[in-house]
Amino acid sequence: QVQLVESGGGLVQSGGSLRLSCVASGNIFRISTMGWYRQAPGKQRELVADITSGGSTNYADSVKGRFTISRDNAKNTVYLQMNSLKPEDSAVYSCNLRAVLRNYWGQGTQVTVSS
Repeated sequence: QVQLVESGGGLVQSGGSLRLSCVASGNIFRISTMGWYRQAPGKQRELVADITSGGSTNYADSVKGRFTISRDNAKNTVYLQMNSLKPEDSAVYSCNLRAVLRNYWGQGTQVTVSS
């Protein structure tokens, strides 16, 4: 069984930075694609960024150049460095692990960007 625990959310002013972390239990982290998703009130959940087991990354157009996803397989941890934050980045950010048979989700962490 895989469990994902996010941390690092909070309240930040526009233009500020936050770094989110997601620690995974189990032994499939290093072979799995990891992703960060977000969902704002009244909106659908959207992919923010993901990173394959080989380190290839993919970003939503809205965060390119501002956010960076990375992973540390030794620590079973994926990170999302968020810079130049905007009020429209406010959402619950959730970590996702894509395994062969199913996806796993963390509980989410709130990010609020004030203008």
